[in-house]
Amino acid sequence: MLESLGLDPVEERVYRFLVTTAEADITDLIGNLAIDAETAETVLVSMRVRGLIRTVSPGRRRFAAVAPDIVLGSQLLRHQQALDWARREVERLSEEYRDNARRRDAGLLVEVLPNRVALREQLDHLQDNARHEVLYFCRGRATVMPAEENDAEPAALRRGVDYRVIYERPLLKEPGMQANVAYGVKLGEQARAVPSLPVRLTVVDREIAVLPLVQETGISEPTAALVRGGQLLEALMALFESYWERATPLRITEGGDLTEGMTPCPLGPDDLYLLSLLVAGVPDKSIATQLGIGQRTVQRRVANIVELAGAQTRTQLAWRAATERWL
Repeated sequence: MLESLGLDPVEERVYRFLVTTAEADITDLIGNLAIDAETAETVLVSMRVRGLIRTVSPGRRRFAAVAPDIVLGSQLLRHQQALDWARREVERLSEEYRDNARRRDAGLLVEVLPNRVALREQLDHLQDNARHEVLYFCRGRATVMPAEENDAEPAALRRGVDYRVIYERPLLKEPGMQANVAYGVKLGEQARAVPSLPVRLTVVDREIAVLPLVQETGISEPTAALVRGGQLLEALMALFESYWERATPLRITEGGDLTEGMTPCPLGPDDLYLLSLLVAGVPDKSIATQLGIGQRTVQRRVANIVELAGAQTRTQLAWRAATERWL
């Protein structure tokens, strides 16, 4: 059982015996473990050199086991670290292999999911294994995974995966849908709305996408394409970003309701002008000269704008101003 930690079967028997008896000499090993004197001597020397046992009575040559959590625990940790490194290396090599294979065979870029069961299983699997970001086009009349049944999203949000979801406005009018979207937004989902979407779409970690192939009414089993890498995936991400830029943010009111529209801008005209200079990349010193105020005053005003905007940094301030379209 301990071979993975470097102990052969005889060494394991000796170590277990010493753990049980507290201490023993070579005669005890020969008599209790049915091994010869030469084997016992060789094993004791090897185990002492490796720190598995220690001498407790040098004159009588009695030995005791070193505590397992000390000697074997450290080996187990190093073993685990080596396994983790090997696992990451295998994943890297596997991805490199798949990338090279796809370049040689375009058919590997797209896999067809033939039915509702396969499509739903794939959507669950992709979200369960998402590491960074999930992008969604969420249309009405879902046939595979209604939004209220997407249990994988809350779990992914809680472990830090970003979700950006664009909803069709007709979908938001379906019973219970607004409460469902509001729940996701409270967990951290970034949600926006548009009048209509061209397709259903899911993109995970910018590495793989799911795109329905047939959306005609009357088709009993939906089919979808699983797209891995390549220019087709880049085109799908560009399609998402183009709709995201035009979509209207969905937010939660103080009363907890879902509402559509921009967050009211908390900045006055002077602060907005200062913000426009910041976003344009004008240095603080140049802003101070242009406004006729001191550089420290500029920094204080910027800090106040950051606070009013609910941001933590200037970068977050610029992002908030862009997404809320304050400028």
